[in-house]
Amino acid sequence: MANKRTLKRTINAMCGELFAECVAIRHFQNTNPADVDNIMMAILLMQDDMICRISHPEPGMPTKDFFKKLKQDLESRTGDIVAMIENAI
Repeated sequence: MANKRTLKRTINAMCGELFAECVAIRHFQNTNPADVDNIMMAILLMQDDMICRISHPEPGMPTKDFFKKLKQDLESRTGDIVAMIENAI
């Protein structure tokens, strides 16, 4: 298991890349700006939620299970956001 600092940096980098992709789409493609704004808001909310969950683990849950669930949630939410980006193009 990686330490919390590494996990936070990874999440921040991943969300930064997704956000940059949305900015590029908004400026260089003919899409609805409101749709792209909603995707960017979803990215920011996901980033905030994941960082808060790392900082404050659920009490009573074993650490290994907690981080396994966190990884699954991160992968599923990232997949949802990527699908939203693909649909916006």
